[in-house]
Amino acid sequence: MVTVQDGKATQMRGNPDNPYTRGALCVKVNRYLEHAGADDRILYPLRRVGPKGSGRFERITWDEALDEISTRLTAIIDEHGGEAIWPYQGTGTLGYLQGEAGEAGRRLWNALGASRHDLNICSRAGNYGLLWTNGTPGGMDPENLALSRLILLWGTNPLTSGHHLWKFVQDAQKNGAYVVAIDPIRTRSAERADEHLPIRPGTDGALALGLLNVVLSEGAEDRDYLENHTLGWDEFREEILKYPPSRVAEITGLPEESIHNLGRRLAHTRPTAIRAAQGIQRHEGGGAALRTLSCIPGVTGDWRHPGGGIAYSTSGHMPLTVDTRPDLLARPVRKLTMTRLADGLENTAEPVKCLWVYGANPLGSSPDQVRIRRAMAREDLFTVVMEQFPTDTTDYADIVLPATMQIEHMDLHAGYGHMYLLWNEPAVEPPGECLSTTETFRRLARHLGLTEPSLYDSDLELAEQLLSGGHPFLEGVTLDRLRKEGWVRLNIGDPFTPFADGFPTPSGRLEFVSARAVAAGLPRIPVFVPSMTARTAAPAGYPLTLITPASHNFLNTIFGNNPELLRRAKGPRVLLNAEDAAARGLTDGQRVRVFNPTGEFMADVEVSDKVRPGVAATTKGHWAKLTPGGANANAVVGERDADMGRGPVYHDNFVQVAAL
Repeated sequence: MVTVQDGKATQMRGNPDNPYTRGALCVKVNRYLEHAGADDRILYPLRRVGPKGSGRFERITWDEALDEISTRLTAIIDEHGGEAIWPYQGTGTLGYLQGEAGEAGRRLWNALGASRHDLNICSRAGNYGLLWTNGTPGGMDPENLALSRLILLWGTNPLTSGHHLWKFVQDAQKNGAYVVAIDPIRTRSAERADEHLPIRPGTDGALALGLLNVVLSEGAEDRDYLENHTLGWDEFREEILKYPPSRVAEITGLPEESIHNLGRRLAHTRPTAIRAAQGIQRHEGGGAALRTLSCIPGVTGDWRHPGGGIAYSTSGHMPLTVDTRPDLLARPVRKLTMTRLADGLENTAEPVKCLWVYGANPLGSSPDQVRIRRAMAREDLFTVVMEQFPTDTTDYADIVLPATMQIEHMDLHAGYGHMYLLWNEPAVEPPGECLSTTETFRRLARHLGLTEPSLYDSDLELAEQLLSGGHPFLEGVTLDRLRKEGWVRLNIGDPFTPFADGFPTPSGRLEFVSARAVAAGLPRIPVFVPSMTARTAAPAGYPLTLITPASHNFLNTIFGNNPELLRRAKGPRVLLNAEDAAARGLTDGQRVRVFNPTGEFMADVEVSDKVRPGVAATTKGHWAKLTPGGANANAVVGERDADMGRGPVYHDNFVQVAAL
């Protein structure tokens, strides 16, 4: 809720009537109005006047910017074809109109024959893991955690990266629920849990199999549910039997007794809820880990019960689709993968000649920062960035276009962690000459002389199209209602038990055995696939496993330039166990370099028992140009893929830490 006086936003607060947020804002969004009015906000189109990377620009008009862009794009298409254009889109604020979910601008890119952008950076490996088992990444309603008796926070820290969920965890605790945090780091959430299991990074799949092994030894599998609602149980059961707690203890680094105890608790506590988020799947075995975790409610029968199941992302339940008009493509085009930006820009056989970045800050957020910086410095690469602030990425742009923020544009938001659709009405006029994503593309289409009518659909027309799919979950959800009420819960019932009677799989059952997985070159059943750092002996000189979880003060790199949040973040820090710090002669607060053959970044050591020996942890989100040495943690993250969906491997890297 935004209070406006004399055309200016003066106050923003959460709506206490919203059943999910209950009126609360996170520490980041609490400073949103301050952020929107910051002195370094980009308000006008800019043209580069210095070397790439210098951040030196001059102000130009919109007509000058769009004329230059149109001329350059036309020349690129004439000489190299449309596929030489890479529309590099990030998730932004996850709006279906202005952000990633509706593929903003895709109709225009199709009309130009541009390459297809594979937006794989967030949750791809886990999405596939859940898809092979449940038929959808969507799972239980997170609000139903309040009904749970056992909650496993598996590789997630909601008090930092999704604090609205914590209210429902607290509600469950008040009713006697037992909360276990399974995480290599003793996070804020782990400290508030009843138990913390400091698992070795990248071994979650083995723990899942070990817990199910105990469930079987207790004779607590739900045989009726297995018989009537699952496929391939006998085959998967044989895999579970290979993972007794003694073996799992060796793999995970957890005490055998802890595995036994949690397994017995899982066996005899209904309903049990598993909350897993993106971090758990950002390694080479991440998809398999989520595939295995998603089997647990099928074995225990928790899908029968409100408050039981697994919650990963609710986006799989959001039936919003927009026609991106693939028919506008004259021929099929290549797909370029978001987390392989350096590879794509270094391809000389099929070169990228235009990189168009929006809703993203790849120099701050994507793997292999050193190679990306080198590739973006190419003088023959025409780079356009639509942005709100002068980020690491805008420094390498040829043209910068000023973008609106959420209080200044219209958008339709769907649940990333809840079951509501939300309408975002602009509260104030955009400052300066900032334009929304949709309006920018409408104006560019006019400058290019394109006549396809759908390129000029208004935001309201696009929103109507999104809601017109006819899915039962959208029954009673109209744009008029959304604009009047602000948010509407999907038509799913309350409580929502999505798989009590079946699954959206080919068999209609939870598939322990998946023909689709086999067709994708994966095992028939869920198996433990360790991360690289859990599978491979550490290379000489790089003995530590680095993981890079979310910051409490930044949203990826959003807010990374906010002075107060920067002050609270206290600069880049790397957590080391006292044993690892002593072995390197390091003391608390000492400036160090964290490095491997891919790159390096600077940080201050925090000696802490929050991490186990052999693990180094630092938060993502720091802007490279605002940190010592001009690099952040992604300088040491390689462009490698997870086991499913080409997901990234931010938590699967060997490093060394040494004093400067």
